[in-house]
Amino acid sequence: MIRVIYLCFFLFLIVSCKKSSENLMVVSGNVEGLKKGTLFFQKVRDSALFNIDSLEIKGDGNFAFEYEIESPEIFYLYLQKADNNDINDRITFFGEPGEVAVNTSWNRFDGDAEIMGSALHQQFENCKDMLSKFNTKELELAQLQLLPEVQKDSIAADSIGRLNGLNFIRKYKYVLNFALSNPDSYVTPYLALTEVADANPKYLDSINNSLSERVANSKYGKALDDYVKTLKK
Repeated sequence: MIRVIYLCFFLFLIVSCKKSSENLMVVSGNVEGLKKGTLFFQKVRDSALFNIDSLEIKGDGNFAFEYEIESPEIFYLYLQKADNNDINDRITFFGEPGEVAVNTSWNRFDGDAEIMGSALHQQFENCKDMLSKFNTKELELAQLQLLPEVQKDSIAADSIGRLNGLNFIRKYKYVLNFALSNPDSYVTPYLALTEVADANPKYLDSINNSLSERVANSKYGKALDDYVKTLKK
């Protein structure tokens, strides 16, 4: 009887360790040139940034964090430096189980960040790059509309307005097309919630209904489902 109990306990440990290993994300890397500062590992919880862990760095920019994740989601690395400059001090990445390497520099913490090991983050980065082009175009058109000569010329103002509208539509079409073409990506519900939340509810409903089972049961999948249900009320 005692042998049976020990055997059951041993099997339980094996299953627990295996499950833990499958859900474990290890984020490690180096902040080149950093001599002193505090690195925070963060995520959003209840609509606010939450510090998962932190590491005080003194003379060595190497770091490592471990975290058991329920499903892939957005995480942040925030560097609190001794220079009291908060510009470009937060790195955003799409985390998933496994090893994620983040290497950067202390003076261009966000700009120099190289993130490897997460296929989801690469997909997320590709989307961000494309969305950045739409946002840059929107900013350029907005600046043109503010020019005195444009404000005095109704034809020019209308033309810029139409271009801005087309840019807006293209951005939404890009996100919607990506979402409907990638129902098994955890990036899909995240983009739907953050980039096209004010789109026609029927499109959001289509995205929600197209999600694979595992994505639908993820953090962002559940959030999208709740949001779509709210729109239907």
